[in-house]
Amino acid sequence: MKQISHKIMSFVMAIVVLFSTMSFTVSMHYCGDNLVETAMFQKAKGCGMEMDKPSTEDCKVIKKNCCNDEQLVVDGQDELQLQVDTISFEQQLFIASFVYTFSTLFDTLNTNKPSYQAYRSPLIDKQIFKLDETYLI
Repeated sequence: MKQISHKIMSFVMAIVVLFSTMSFTVSMHYCGDNLVETAMFQKAKGCGMEMDKPSTEDCKVIKKNCCNDEQLVVDGQDELQLQVDTISFEQQLFIASFVYTFSTLFDTLNTNKPSYQAYRSPLIDKQIFKLDETYLI
C-alpha cells in the first residue's frame, strides 16, 4: 500500500510540475464584435475578410478593417532550481533530520509474525470434569 501511495503522489507531483512550467498561446480572431475562430499553439486562420494594404500611394481612401486578431499568452514558470548556496547550515540540518525521521517512520520493529500452525497441543489423559464430578445442568 505504501508503494502504491508513493507512485500516485509522484505522478501527481509530475503533473503539477508539467502544468506549472507549460506555456501556451491562444489566438482569437474577431470579425466585428463576433468571435469567429480560436486556435491554440498557432495563429487563427481568420474569416477571409481581411483587407489588403493598398500597394499604390495614389489611393487616398483607406477603409477600416473590420477584423481583429488577439492573442492570450500564458507564460509558465521558468525558475525551478532550488538554490542550495542560500540555505543556511541550520536549514540544511533541519532538512536532513526531517528526511531521516520521515524515512524511518514507516519501518516496523518486528516484521516476522509467529505462526502457530506447527504447534501441537498436549494430549489429554483424563477428562477433568469427570474427575471433579462437575456437570452443567
